[in-house]
Amino acid sequence: MGASAVLDYDARLMLLVKHGDGGSFALLLNKYRGPVIHFLYRMVQNQAVAEELAQEVFLRVYRGRGNYEPSAKFTTWLFRIATNLAINSLRDGKVEKNHEQIDGPAGDRPALQVPDRRPSAEQLLVYRVKLQEVREAISELPEKQRAAVLMHKYEEMEYSQIASVLRCSESAVKSLLFRAYESLRARLAHMDDKGAR
Repeated sequence: MGASAVLDYDARLMLLVKHGDGGSFALLLNKYRGPVIHFLYRMVQNQAVAEELAQEVFLRVYRGRGNYEPSAKFTTWLFRIATNLAINSLRDGKVEKNHEQIDGPAGDRPALQVPDRRPSAEQLLVYRVKLQEVREAISELPEKQRAAVLMHKYEEMEYSQIASVLRCSESAVKSLLFRAYESLRARLAHMDDKGAR
């Protein structure tokens, strides 16, 4: 059928893993470890738990290699595993939020430092406080809404891919995102008010 010609690079690597190629698994691990940890951190708001869950994600990917079928993008399968583990962890109440890390996990992009345009210490503090407030608002969304927002905004996934991860229709994803963004707009409306004054 020539299906392998249309498979994305990651799916081809995973098929090699399925057939015992450890080097291909290492490539996938190196490519996605950071994004998965970052996604999980935004879900559970705790760096140590995010790293622990990421290990479990890749362990499940490796254990499931024999059953892997490239019916969807590799990232869809990967983030479905990550989302399910994060939601289960939140529901089990195993996560203690860690709000001490204003900048989030290691790997956040460092601020661009151009000598004449560098923000003042006060501007950086205001930015960090606002960023933390946005992250807290996202963390208080219902689990599926939070997962949808993180995949949409931070992972730049398409509706169809998010729908596949969450096992729902695209219209359900749009509805989840609409409700989530409405909640965030209401919760963070004061930020616009301050800017308008």
